[in-house]
Amino acid sequence: MPSQAAPHPSGRARVPRMLAPVRPPARARAPLWADPVAVGLLLLLAVLLTALAGASLWLYGSTRIQPGVDVLGVELGGSTRERAVEALDAAWQGRQVVLLDGERPLTVPASELGLAIDAERTADAAMRIGDPWSHLEAVLGDPEPVRVAPVINLDDLQLRQTLEKLATELFLPAIDATIEIANGRAVAMPSASGRALDVPVTADRIASNVALVVGGASVPLAFQDVPPTVPDLSGLAEEANAYLTRPLAIRAYDPIRDESLWWTPSTEAWAGWLLVRVEEATSPRLLWGVDEAGVRLYVGARAGELAPERYINLDAASEAVMGAMRSGEAGVAFRVYHYPSQHVVQSGETLVSIAGDHGFPYPWLQQANPGVDALQPGQVIQIPSPDVLLPLPVVTHKRIVISIAQQQMWAYEGGELIWGWTISTGIASSPTAPGVYQVQYHELNAYASSWDLWMPYFIGIYRPVPSSSFMNGFHGFPTRDGMNLLWTSSLGQPVTYGCILLSNEHAAALYEWAEPGVVVEIQK
Repeated sequence: MPSQAAPHPSGRARVPRMLAPVRPPARARAPLWADPVAVGLLLLLAVLLTALAGASLWLYGSTRIQPGVDVLGVELGGSTRERAVEALDAAWQGRQVVLLDGERPLTVPASELGLAIDAERTADAAMRIGDPWSHLEAVLGDPEPVRVAPVINLDDLQLRQTLEKLATELFLPAIDATIEIANGRAVAMPSASGRALDVPVTADRIASNVALVVGGASVPLAFQDVPPTVPDLSGLAEEANAYLTRPLAIRAYDPIRDESLWWTPSTEAWAGWLLVRVEEATSPRLLWGVDEAGVRLYVGARAGELAPERYINLDAASEAVMGAMRSGEAGVAFRVYHYPSQHVVQSGETLVSIAGDHGFPYPWLQQANPGVDALQPGQVIQIPSPDVLLPLPVVTHKRIVISIAQQQMWAYEGGELIWGWTISTGIASSPTAPGVYQVQYHELNAYASSWDLWMPYFIGIYRPVPSSSFMNGFHGFPTRDGMNLLWTSSLGQPVTYGCILLSNEHAAALYEWAEPGVVVEIQK
């Protein structure tokens, strides 16, 4: 019978304590190799690893590239040599090299730079990489990549040929100093250096860093400075401005009237016609060119101001102005010409009188009006241009004036009188013809067969008959038969057969002074 529990002071009933069961002592654990299951698993794992190792050794041992081998970004792991060669050749196609022109990249095919991969030797190098057992890493995890440098062949000749071609494309010529005309002033424009590709240095940079170049590294191009041939023209600009400060005086000269028309364009205007270039780089000098269109426009406009019976040869006048400007001359002269005209016959006029009024020997009017014999009032006859009597270029600074009425001659140079002499002109039956003529030739002692006269210091000025070979002109005292000296006391009165007689002393002086082209004006 169970015992009664003693009452608790609180009056509650006491609960009896239950005793925990007693465990038996634990047994010692057996080692792993004593466990048949564990031993079996280990043996199975070892067999599998051995099989995998054997398979890997068979797979990679001598015919395959080890895992993780990389050439120029091409993964070759597991490839046979033949397959690796194919992959390398394919990857090399289109390979680019980056050349730097400053900060500007230029891509050039590697093949054009003479770079070519030796795929077979590169594949051989890849085959030699790594421990044969490293394939286990491929089985057990990702291997670290092994980068193999490619074997690159360089064709130096091809490299230099491509760089030479590139040099042509990249060449920047130097800019020589120049002079420009702006607002009537010469301004020296500065020079600038050019550049040329330094082919040897650039080629050496590529050849010395082939591996880096084909690996993607940029190659800075090497350049040489090209200095300007003409570095500075500030001194010549000052010289040009000294020239531009002078006015350009254009003289349109009418030798018939002995009249000069002066045209003076503003400095700014004529400076705008100038084109300046520099000759000889070592010791530069100015050569003035001219804008032909600008000159012709100005000269043509001024020529339009001439009286309607006069004109200028626009080509010759423009060329004269341009020639003066090119040579740096401050003045230029050209000739004013006259058109042929017509004359209405008045009562009492004859062909001789009309010829004298218009300044012609009358046979010239006969030639201009063939078939005209007797004149009638109101009849229109043709008057040739007086310029036909001045066939040579005009000497503008000298002039000879003859007065038939006064039997005097005056010689002018530069507008100043240098000589005033008494002369003799032609008799009434063989007169000296009034008109404007020109010194055409000199003969030290000319012979006039019509009168059997030898004329010393002869200066021919006009043909009395246009179709004739003889001329009237100046000469000294003539001789007949080589002995008799004529007219030595006749100066001051008409005595010749149309020529102008001078003393031997004066004839000799005039002979030396009056070159061909000097104008001779014979007044009535």
